[in-house]
Amino acid sequence: MQVTHDGPEPVSTGPQDRPDLGGPDPAPAFGRLFDAHAATMHRYLARRVGPDTAHDLVAETFLVALRRRESYRPELGTARSWLYGIATNLLRHHVRSETRALRATARLANSSDRGHGGHDTRVAEQVDAQARAAQLAGALAKLSVADRDTLLLVSWAGLEPVEVAEALGIPPGTVRSRLHRIRRWLRTNPGASSREEAKDQ
Repeated sequence: MQVTHDGPEPVSTGPQDRPDLGGPDPAPAFGRLFDAHAATMHRYLARRVGPDTAHDLVAETFLVALRRRESYRPELGTARSWLYGIATNLLRHHVRSETRALRATARLANSSDRGHGGHDTRVAEQVDAQARAAQLAGALAKLSVADRDTLLLVSWAGLEPVEVAEALGIPPGTVRSRLHRIRRWLRTNPGASSREEAKDQ
């Protein structure tokens, strides 16, 4: 299975994405960060845990960031990668919900595929998209939390591998190694979406 980058375009970074958050009045800087990143972060999180939970996670991410603003070091990474690192840590409390949602997506899409095979071209295209979604969702449900975070921060959030490394606090080489291993596994396990684990149903 081919995993493509279908998230937002990578954002070029500069001084505006490495702000000083340690001043006496952080509101303007955080307002700019919220305007720049909240919507895309919500779209990313909504694909993983649904829109309602994503809304809460975005709000919590910025609250945590505000409380921990003195821990941000511009020389170590962009504000965007720092925010996604916080969001990823918060997201890990919802891992079981995410895994079940991915498997439900896989089952629903497979069911739709069986039920609409004879319709017109538009429906056929929708079925094809659903089938691809089913395959991807089922495969993602099989990945470890660390591998899923790495892959989706690149493919859904649109972070560059170096930003993923900053977000997860790991070396860039580890990110590249994980991505290579994950994509090789996805290519060699086309049936990953069809195998369900009884303990998670």
